[in-house]
Amino acid sequence: MLKRLRVKFICINMAIVVAMLLVIFGLVIDSTQRNLERESAELLHSALGGGAPRRLDFGRGPMGNHGAQQNLPAMLPYITVELDEEGGIRRYEGMPFDMSESLSELEALTAAALAGAEDAGVLSDWGFRYLRVETPTGTRLAFADMSNELATMQGLLKTCLLIGGASLAVFFVISLLLARWAVKPVEEAWTQQKQFVSDASHELKTPLTVIMTNAELLTSPDYDAAAKSHFSANILTMARQMRGLVESLLELARVDRGAVEGAAGELDFSRLCADAVLPFEPLCFEKGLPLQSEIGAGIHVRGSESHLRQVVEILLDNAQKYADAGSPIRVVLTREGRFCRLCVSDRGAPIAEADLKRLFERFYRAEKARSRDGSYGLGLSIAQKIVESHHGKIWAESRDGLNSFYVSLPVWSHA
Repeated sequence: MLKRLRVKFICINMAIVVAMLLVIFGLVIDSTQRNLERESAELLHSALGGGAPRRLDFGRGPMGNHGAQQNLPAMLPYITVELDEEGGIRRYEGMPFDMSESLSELEALTAAALAGAEDAGVLSDWGFRYLRVETPTGTRLAFADMSNELATMQGLLKTCLLIGGASLAVFFVISLLLARWAVKPVEEAWTQQKQFVSDASHELKTPLTVIMTNAELLTSPDYDAAAKSHFSANILTMARQMRGLVESLLELARVDRGAVEGAAGELDFSRLCADAVLPFEPLCFEKGLPLQSEIGAGIHVRGSESHLRQVVEILLDNAQKYADAGSPIRVVLTREGRFCRLCVSDRGAPIAEADLKRLFERFYRAEKARSRDGSYGLGLSIAQKIVESHHGKIWAESRDGLNSFYVSLPVWSHA
């Protein structure tokens, strides 16, 4: 799928580039052709003594000289022919053509010009433009050689082809790089989705296996009532664990769908943090973990009260699970300019630098042995999504045996 997406991106990009090059080169060639036709018309009119040049329509003949633009009458070969009343050549003059200067050829050229229905036109077979005027003394004709025009336009076409080919090659390489860059987020999301499905399946597989095993043992006549009661308890424990995992997955899905934005409003973050700490005091007391809090007053933010409370609870629950026995857990909320910072810290096993960067990934645990401690590896992922939806940041630090989780949120101000 990703390969097809890259190919599609490259094809669309190249199609756009080709269309742009065709339009640009087409305009350049058309403009050059029109300029050469106009300048050739001015030359022929001047050669016949017409004074100020006038605009003539010569149609579309062979293509012309791009270089001769200003001093064309002195650079472009031309010849004028004056005919008598009987149509014979009375006089001819001008710059010589690159052709034999025999009178028979000039007569044939003149005859071809006279055969035309228009007073101005192109003799494609000869490679000339002509202008014919009637005077009291007879007919006068002027011919301009188009060989230079043809050579220049052919050169222009070759140049356009070379530039176009080189441009397409460069844009193709750029498109390859852009395709990789553009598809990278999709590729990462696809990889994360596959990893998520794999991890979720793994998390559900173990409790399901335990439930099925204990259910089979319940149906066996080889065990007494006490053993069967134990099997039933195991089934209930695993069922509760599965329910917790499913609820966490549903919560993560709701946060991903933007449920936080819909419940946003102004709230007292100081009071929220103080209220969130209270339920953990007896739990920490039973574990012998002193719970200390320093919460600055009057700090208001804009957001969802229930979701921000969930963030504080996730951090406190994480701290009481992994704190060393007897070590204090500290909750500190301070205001720093336009932001407020919440810090939940505890003393525990140091977290490696590589693990600090992955703690907020779904189903990630720094210690695999803790997979059955009631943690599913989703709490910090949920907290990160909630904080980011509030335009804040969340991160973890570990130094000198102190593990700290920080949340930074913009402060709500009425000013």
